[in-house]
Amino acid sequence: MFGLGTPEIIIILALALLLFGPKKLPEIGKSLGQGLRELRKASREIVDAVETASEEPQETKESINDVSNSSRAR
Repeated sequence: MFGLGTPEIIIILALALLLFGPKKLPEIGKSLGQGLRELRKASREIVDAVETASEEPQETKESINDVSNSSRAR
């Protein structure tokens, strides 16, 4: 995880505990978790939008081909 080992993570957690205190730390963790969740959701929506946008031209070409082929069959 980002090149951090166990000792580094323990030091960071100890510093956070000293800076924010034991009462504030759960609130900060909750806020951080919600922020990460929203970031993942937004990135997933962007990926879906890009995939949908890249598929639309192909669907349009297929629809045009279908219309052309059906008009030729008549």
